Amino acid sequence: MSPTPTTNTVPVGVTVEGHIGLIEVQSPPANYFDLEVLRRIAEVGDELATNGARAIVLASQGKHFCAGLNFGADGGLDERARHAREVYTAAAQIFRIPVPVVAAVQGAAVGGGLGLACAADFRVAAPSSRFHANFASLGFHQGFGLSVSLPRIVGDQVASHMLLTAERVTGEQARSTGLADVLVADGDDANASVRAGAVELAQTIAGRAPLAVRSIRRTLREGLADAVTEILEHEIAEQIALWKTEDCAEGIAANLERRTAQFSAR
Repeated sequence: MSPTPTTNTVPVGVTVEGHIGLIEVQSPPANYFDLEVLRRIAEVGDELATNGARAIVLASQGKHFCAGLNFGADGGLDERARHAREVYTAAAQIFRIPVPVVAAVQGAAVGGGLGLACAADFRVAAPSSRFHANFASLGFHQGFGLSVSLPRIVGDQVASHMLLTAERVTGEQARSTGLADVLVADGDDANASVRAGAVELAQTIAGRAPLAVRSIRRTLREGLADAVTEILEHEIAEQIALWKTEDCAEGIAANLERRTAQFSAR
């Protein structure tokens, strides 16, 4: 299954093979997302489901799955808040894709990239994969509905540990907590190995009775998209408040300078 290059300015490619759709973010190596990328993922997911796809693989080119949100040029706090609101509104629509989604998580899924991975039904990873809820180390609140999606996947205690410590979670650790549903060997090309594992899982799902799969999934995910939509406004409000703090400025600066942050609770 080779994804076709995007035909417009949005770096998202689409491939269909049988009853499997592949959506690929094409902005390596970090594969940051922005508003248009998330809108395109949601739109393509709906189109694929409408046109006969029974399962979807969400993948990325290159070394990493996704390093989170690309805010672009900083236009000030008000502009950043407006942009975040638009981005998270688009993110919520990914949870409404009507067929199962399998995320192929090679390399790092960081911040909003973790949120994107958790919007999928399943995650396939390798030992070299890294899941990183890095918000507390940067000095602000999590977004992308992670307040709902992450505890739903791994439980309240593991989610609290990930969010409050901001520690990186390896592929093996992710598999032990249920954050990764399948762990494949890295092989010579971790991206190819993880993607093959994701396609295999998607093919298994697509081989089951499609009406039953959709029915079961609706029951299991009942209320999830609505809960994500509801929590997003709270997440954004908390982010806006914390973006104004000295700790947030220090956390971001320390991250860029690759040093340990010195927080002052201001």
